[in-house]
Amino acid sequence: MNASDHSTSPVRLKATASPNQPTPTPELEQLYRGFEQELLVPLWTEIGNLMPPHPRSQATAHLWRWDRLKELAAEAGRIVPVGRGGERRAIALANPSLGGRPYATPTLWAAIQYLMPGENAPEHRHTQHAFRFVVEGEGVWTVVGGDSVRMSRGDFLPQAGWNWHAHHNAATEPMAWIDGLDIPFAYNTESQFFEHGRDAINDAERATPERSRSERLWGHPGLRPLSQPIDTPGTPLLAYRWVDTDRALTDQLELEDEGHVGVLSPGHAAVRFTHPGTGRDVLPTIRCEMHRIRRGGSSQRWREVGSSVYQVFDGTGTVRVGQQEWRVQRGDMFVVPSWVNFQASCDAETVSLDLFRFSDAPIFEALHQHRIEVETN
Repeated sequence: MNASDHSTSPVRLKATASPNQPTPTPELEQLYRGFEQELLVPLWTEIGNLMPPHPRSQATAHLWRWDRLKELAAEAGRIVPVGRGGERRAIALANPSLGGRPYATPTLWAAIQYLMPGENAPEHRHTQHAFRFVVEGEGVWTVVGGDSVRMSRGDFLPQAGWNWHAHHNAATEPMAWIDGLDIPFAYNTESQFFEHGRDAINDAERATPERSRSERLWGHPGLRPLSQPIDTPGTPLLAYRWVDTDRALTDQLELEDEGHVGVLSPGHAAVRFTHPGTGRDVLPTIRCEMHRIRRGGSSQRWREVGSSVYQVFDGTGTVRVGQQEWRVQRGDMFVVPSWVNFQASCDAETVSLDLFRFSDAPIFEALHQHRIEVETN
């Protein structure tokens, strides 16, 4: 079949009298029909969509309430088994403007995953990069490359692509956490691979150690083991513990109180999770951070190229995303689309508003397309 045999065309072109367009004539109409027949689209009719003056995200700002997410995940835990086929009891956030796809943004996947007591999520691997973040609960261990890693409240657990991984709940209660992956990016670039692993992990991997092998090797600030390769695609440290994140944020705000520079703006401390060997982002396509805004304070108002997903780790406050404004509390999740203004404020009645954030910034930095704009008073 050649191009002229196609019965459909990607765009129905019509000559119209509009600014910066050719004058409608029978000859122009005939030209457009020729374009359609050969599946061609002239730039002059599409430049406003293809090359707008600034990013116009397909995603919209949206908020998901944690209480409702947990309620539905618990019901899924009662009804839907974990095993081969579905692989995970993971329920993805579907941005209302992305055509029903299970995407939080055009590049990022976010989901709540739920594991019942005694359950095991089977081993598999995929080229998509991933992490887990725990807003509450404990009792699940994730097993990455045979290394059993404890998951507890506030812990951040990154995992670069193509690593074998499984999960097991050793507790007597269900546990939920959020997953973040670059599934939409991999899907749209047609670069994804997936492979099933063993149906059951062995007893040694089902252990429940307080510290994983990765932490014993890499979890010492400023020190790296000389026996290990340094430039791995993602961080070799599989757990960033809340006690360390909390201390880093607290120290920044205390330094501010002492008159030293240590915060992004008055009352706003933040840290980025990094590869301990290179200082780069923990994952090649995903940036992860924790932000703390003290009582009565606000972040700066900014926008940037690339999208973000936030989860409220603790506290209450108000977030403004473009024209949207929401009051938020522990667990709530929301999307900030590309080049949409964002600002967060902490209530006067709470100690601080802690926000976990992940974004696709490393992709755009690697392509030299990243841009950020911060409003100044």
